[in-house]
Amino acid sequence: NIVLRNGSETFDSWKKPPLPVYAQFYFFNVTNPEEILRGEIPRLEEVGPYTYRELRNKADIQFGDNGTTISAVSNKAYVFERNQSVGDPKVDLIRTLNIPAVVSKHFRYHYCGFEKQGKSPVKAVTFLHLRVTKLSPYSTKLTHKINSHGKMILFTHFQKNGTNDGDYVFLTGEDNYLNFSKIVEWNGKTSLDWWTTDTCNMINGTDGDSFHPLIDKEEILYVFPSEFCRSVYITFSDFESVRGLPAFRYKVPGEILANSSDNAGFCVPKGNCLGSGVLNISICKNGAPIIISFPHFYEADQQFVSAIDGMHPNKDDHETFVDINPLTGIILRAAKRFQINVYVKKLEDFAETGNIRTLVFPVMYINESVLIDKETASRLKSVINTTLIVTNIPYIVMALGVFFGLVFTWLACRGQGSMDEGTADERAPLIRT
Repeated sequence: NIVLRNGSETFDSWKKPPLPVYAQFYFFNVTNPEEILRGEIPRLEEVGPYTYRELRNKADIQFGDNGTTISAVSNKAYVFERNQSVGDPKVDLIRTLNIPAVVSKHFRYHYCGFEKQGKSPVKAVTFLHLRVTKLSPYSTKLTHKINSHGKMILFTHFQKNGTNDGDYVFLTGEDNYLNFSKIVEWNGKTSLDWWTTDTCNMINGTDGDSFHPLIDKEEILYVFPSEFCRSVYITFSDFESVRGLPAFRYKVPGEILANSSDNAGFCVPKGNCLGSGVLNISICKNGAPIIISFPHFYEADQQFVSAIDGMHPNKDDHETFVDINPLTGIILRAAKRFQINVYVKKLEDFAETGNIRTLVFPVMYINESVLIDKETASRLKSVINTTLIVTNIPYIVMALGVFFGLVFTWLACRGQGSMDEGTADERAPLIRT
């Protein structure tokens, strides 16, 4: 009975997931900054991974009155894993977009009316060197405000250890196993308000850490990754075996980011779609021109791949998938991969942008991966085998009953047959009258 109930093993695993999660950060090093500003194609070089152990736990937990809901925040902390990384993030330098400057220009140009003054109020280079430690663990949290003098102040900050992405209310599965760990509220809202349709604003599914038991492969599963600012769905792809445990492989289909009528509500302003394979999430990043995609523009329109020298999309390295044990709903192996890009273009009144092309410019991508360890897999295998035996006891009893019934019938018929055999004297009555 998989229910989020205080003191249960299920609750303890949900509160502090036992499986090791690793976040690998890959950066795109800019090799031709001067040529880019002259209007040439950017040449980028992938550098990574820089790997961090991701420590997750739920905190501020409160159960609802009837036991069907539970509220919590999901904390994340990061510990650098040097032996799984290409270098030292405190030493290594990456040449990348000067994101604060680019975003500041974007705000000033589009929201503050500086384009009419004929002179740039911002003097900052478009590209700069940064130490890797300044970029990871990374969060695209960009906020701004207007001060008392009417000038815009831009804040670009990175996700710190121990922070969370907001307050959640989950269903415990007490009323229905299909509702196990489903999100019903995030940051006090039962739906989003960024997109242009009710369907696109829906908060569907779990947070991706767990799923309900007894999964059918025909079922579509939903996940709400807050960094995407939307819900996504995953579909069955194949049968897998992970450390001897059966699994259903689910993946994020290409249709999620397709330029289609189903996704028209994600085009903001209405009708302003960049193309398939990318999602403009500036509306939920306080207007900062942040675009997300799969790594190397995997499953995106060719125009995005061709615009950057150094993009090599492939399924093995860039597809997002999760392998789930269908009986328990437990994740056995998974990889969540997404890329953070910045929308850049030439701004006439900002000399720093030069003749840069209009681009969805890759900055970095992240691979969050998990694989069940051998010890946990062994314990889970024992639990599954025991569950299968207990579940099938009624059928075993029925089968044994049918078997013994057939044996008894056969013996009875055999006995009757033996009585019908023998000589006439043997069949004659013992006492003749």
